[in-house]
Amino acid sequence: MFSPQGPSLRELAVQALSSVERGYDLLAPKFDHTPFRTPAAVLDATAEALRPLGPFGRGLDVCCGTGASLRVLGPLCREQVTGVDFSAGMLEQARRAHPHAEWVRADARALPSTGPFTESFDLAVTFGALGHFLPAERPALFAGVYRALRPGGLLAFPLGTPPPVGSAWYWALSGFDLAMRVRNAVWRPPFVMYYGTSRLGALREELTAAGFTMTTVPLTALGRRADGLARGRLVLARRPG
Repeated sequence: MFSPQGPSLRELAVQALSSVERGYDLLAPKFDHTPFRTPAAVLDATAEALRPLGPFGRGLDVCCGTGASLRVLGPLCREQVTGVDFSAGMLEQARRAHPHAEWVRADARALPSTGPFTESFDLAVTFGALGHFLPAERPALFAGVYRALRPGGLLAFPLGTPPPVGSAWYWALSGFDLAMRVRNAVWRPPFVMYYGTSRLGALREELTAAGFTMTTVPLTALGRRADGLARGRLVLARRPG
């Protein structure tokens, strides 16, 4: 699963026993050499689906990590691209890789309600981050992104199609979530990373409550499952103009 430049099992164990913020600070120098980084195929499929809706003005990456989303936002946005994350280590890597972008350290659950995060962006994206938010935390996340977007602005993020109930992937993901719940019940600080909490129906309710209008488009570039469903879809949540 990991390249020779990636973290060792010991380093991963230390990360897993840390908080989310500290864990990513530790993992940051080797993060791009792990399977946790959003695959290029997902980034490219997202860019392809967004291209007909653009071009956009200013872009925002929520929970930007090491800045992989510049592969999407760079070609689509004509103005400044900004990334926000609460891990100083991840932001350091992002700055080194993309010095032309703007990188801000902040907690996405509590984006400032004034200043640069108020009606400043035309497109916001997030990749692979929703599993780090408990369902009770997502309303604050979506409310902050809504405030950050200009009227008519768009929030977009890919969402994998849930595996069929009873399939090997279904049990693997369910087992991972169970292991994380057990870990967080017996160890502090908690490390929030769950795969099964970001269901489309719940996200639709939360985005609508935040004021967005939501649609989805299939990410056919990622291929289809045996039952014909696309392996992923792109959630498009628009702030009304």
